Amino acid sequence: METMMSEKLADRRIPAGDDFLSREEVEAITPQGLVERMQALKPLIAEKAASAERERRPDDTAWEALRQSGYFYMYVPRRFGGLEFDTDTYISATLPIAEACPSTGWTACFAAEHNWLIAQMPEATQAEVWGKTPYVIAPSAASPPGIATPVDGGYRLKGRWKWGTVVMNADWIMLNALEPVEGAPPVARMMLLRAEEVDVIDTWQMAGMAATGSNDIRVDDVFVPEGYQFAVQPVRSGRGHGRAIYGPGLYGSPMLPNLCVTAAIPALGAARQAVQFCRARLQTHVKLGGMTTSVEKPAAQMRLARADLLARCAERTIRSAARENLLIGEIDEPQQTGERIRIRAEIAIAVQQCVEAVRTCCEAVGSSVHALDNPMQRLLRDVQVMQSHIVYDLDVATELHGRTLVGLPPNSLLL
Repeated sequence: METMMSEKLADRRIPAGDDFLSREEVEAITPQGLVERMQALKPLIAEKAASAERERRPDDTAWEALRQSGYFYMYVPRRFGGLEFDTDTYISATLPIAEACPSTGWTACFAAEHNWLIAQMPEATQAEVWGKTPYVIAPSAASPPGIATPVDGGYRLKGRWKWGTVVMNADWIMLNALEPVEGAPPVARMMLLRAEEVDVIDTWQMAGMAATGSNDIRVDDVFVPEGYQFAVQPVRSGRGHGRAIYGPGLYGSPMLPNLCVTAAIPALGAARQAVQFCRARLQTHVKLGGMTTSVEKPAAQMRLARADLLARCAERTIRSAARENLLIGEIDEPQQTGERIRIRAEIAIAVQQCVEAVRTCCEAVGSSVHALDNPMQRLLRDVQVMQSHIVYDLDVATELHGRTLVGLPPNSLLL
């Protein structure tokens, strides 16, 4: 199918909405039970990882299994029938998915976490949205921002956004847009639309993270009601509707550190899985000209140990950052900005450690790791693309933190 601009539309799957769990089924899910369900799904997701990459989208069978597992209810508030689990459960439940396929893990964890953004909408909107879909599957595309023109009762929205993670399976769409203000800087707003109101352009041709299906999103001219948007600035510091409705804690925490934690989990999953693959491979790998298996070589043992420790240190940092972000929401500005910047930099280093862990494992086990039927080469390509996400740019993250340390103001809007 072609658009009027002769651009191919992506073959997305808008959910039919007939497969949600009952309230009783959701209430029966415990944190440990959900983690065990994700562990049980790991073989299926791993089996479908290669075909998902070829299709450039999450595998339909694996995605349906995730929908049936209860995973996507994690960040829906209890008052609206969700699980409202803690951040450690969120990380633990996501890791098996990311270990099996980092791209599927990336898509799934963003789909779950973006329900946190719905909790920043006005309460009446939350009731309407979660009344129609007990959890949402929605991208939150920010770059480049669209234009939101105020009109009677809401806004007219237009623009084209890149990096539309989750869009291939979405029932809702969240898009960042700027509202022009005469004589003042524009106001950034997060706009909420139904998936049927946007075009999804087939642009996602990537060397890594191909299975995320993060295609472009285009809106030519759509009306967004006043209640279906929120101003981004208060939510950045945890001062949005989420705090007003639910109080401090999960929904009153700052926005960007939540994003940083979410995007770091798939990299951690890749690092943990690479260690497991490497450990198994060393048992049988014999280098050309060698007399013994690599597992007996001190150099191989040291590489494996280093990769394992890098992954463990990264996990400790990511989990600590997720917990700490719940607390820094109680700090007032301007001090809070410095804390958000520091957490971002810490997680950026943790992601760098994950990438180093995967590379170290690949270097330890020989050239066969780069065969297309070897899952380790996919882990490597996926984490290298993940690392390029703007929140993990070490130059930007460390410059921001350094400016804070010497008393200079931030020189970035992404805080």
